[in-house]
Amino acid sequence: MKSIAIKMLITNTVMTLMILPLFASANAVATNKTAPSQNALEARSLVKAFGSDLKSTLTTAMKTEGPIKALAVCNTDAGPIAKKHSALSNWTIGRTSTKFRNTNNAPDQWESTVLAQFEQRKAAGEDVSTMEYSAMVQSGDETVYRYMKPIPTAGGCLVCHGENINGNVADKINALYPHDQATGFKMGDIRGAFSLQKRSN
Repeated sequence: MKSIAIKMLITNTVMTLMILPLFASANAVATNKTAPSQNALEARSLVKAFGSDLKSTLTTAMKTEGPIKALAVCNTDAGPIAKKHSALSNWTIGRTSTKFRNTNNAPDQWESTVLAQFEQRKAAGEDVSTMEYSAMVQSGDETVYRYMKPIPTAGGCLVCHGENINGNVADKINALYPHDQATGFKMGDIRGAFSLQKRSN
């Protein structure tokens, strides 16, 4: 019996020594989070500035003259606002969606893939507000840094992007965007994403 106990003690000790490095390794991976790159920090800042500027413009129009005016302002001002922020940096800034309103915002293949990944990550329980994706992508002879951040559907978005849209608003959407696909969203859905590119110098 004594020899069996000694053998069990030796076995347990060996197993413990084998497992401890695994726990140490797992802990190192969990705590060693990579700091965001300079490109990622720039992209986040631009998304915040562009998103805030666009939201402020649309909110003001909505509060003062209602959704019809907000649609008109979005149609005429969203592009110039994006260009303004692009001109202040060496980035190209825009928005895209698989259910786009403006055909100019239709996603390319890379954007479509990332949008699909965002939906999968959301379905897996990830918080949309902290979600993002970036990669260095080869475009012809150039290497381009690409960044995307999803746009969650908030309450105010449902007036023009929801499931039950007022008749006058629907008519205005059809008049401004005859190929519109950006309706039927629910609160918290991913309505699209900010999409940024920075070409290497």
